[in-house]
Amino acid sequence: MCKTKYKDMNLRQDHQNNQFSRLALIGNQIRKALFKKNTARDKALSESRALIRLCANTIRSIHRGDMKEAKLLLAEATESADQLRMVVSGDPDLYFAGYTQDGLKEFVEANVLLSLVSDGELPGPDELQVEVSTYLKGLSEAATELRRTILDIIRIDHSEEAERLLEAMDEIYSLLVTIDFPDAITGGLRRNTDVVRSVRERTRGDLTMSVRQQRLEKALNSVEKLRGS
Repeated sequence: MCKTKYKDMNLRQDHQNNQFSRLALIGNQIRKALFKKNTARDKALSESRALIRLCANTIRSIHRGDMKEAKLLLAEATESADQLRMVVSGDPDLYFAGYTQDGLKEFVEANVLLSLVSDGELPGPDELQVEVSTYLKGLSEAATELRRTILDIIRIDHSEEAERLLEAMDEIYSLLVTIDFPDAITGGLRRNTDVVRSVRERTRGDLTMSVRQQRLEKALNSVEKLRGS
């Protein structure tokens, strides 16, 4: 009876030791997986910052009217976006993380703004390899950036070009208001749409005032010419 008791105790001890060994193995596997994920996260953060910086410089070049420089910077941004996607590939948590999608959103904004200002072909989400919600947010921010371009244009009286860009802003807003889905799906697009509407209305008012001022100046110049003759 004692032998049986000791045998059972030894079996339980062996089983417990096996469990502890198994737990240690699982712990090592978990640490390795988390280390790998943390390394990828650090790389993704670095790539996202680099991408955002390149896109910001691209947008600044567009506003300066330096399209050659903007295209060169955007080519660098495209490589950076590819690198970012590669770093987070295979890990949905990192791919859909805010810093990854923010970087890709800025990438969309820079691409869309350049195409609108240069009157080129508008790229879609497939061409830019981004999620639809990220594309829409980048599109909305590109629309608000058009305001600065339009204001720069009307300072030198190029109202026709300003009207073309305002029309583009109108078209973007018209698209955004039709995207009637929950914020969980669109990533809070309603807020962006409201901003576009506000910026659009202010820009329309500024452009209208500019056109009226130009007409008034032309009328006054005509009167001066008549008096001079």
